[in-house]
Amino acid sequence: MSIAINQNVCIGCGRCHDVCPGTLIKINADHKAYIKYPKDCWGCTSCLKECPVHAIRFYLGADMGGMGSLVHTEKEGDILRWIVEWTDGTVSEIQVNQKESNQY
Repeated sequence: MSIAINQNVCIGCGRCHDVCPGTLIKINADHKAYIKYPKDCWGCTSCLKECPVHAIRFYLGADMGGMGSLVHTEKEGDILRWIVEWTDGTVSEIQVNQKESNQY
């Protein structure tokens, strides 16, 4: 599993750096986030959920049926939208109400 950070979109807020449990995300001299060793990414997706400008994408590997597709999140109130950009150009979306997500 791995992430990609688009430095052209990154605003340098540092949120991804702050939440990365493996301290893998660094901030460069231009205050842009980067990951030096993407292969070391744990796949926790914390950075995706924190990035306010959707500059971080998570690769869905073959083991997850993604074959290189990309995922990012967008938040609207209590709704966290998981956007999947498939390699064939189609887009899927899964919406999760964060207030209700842990109710059983």
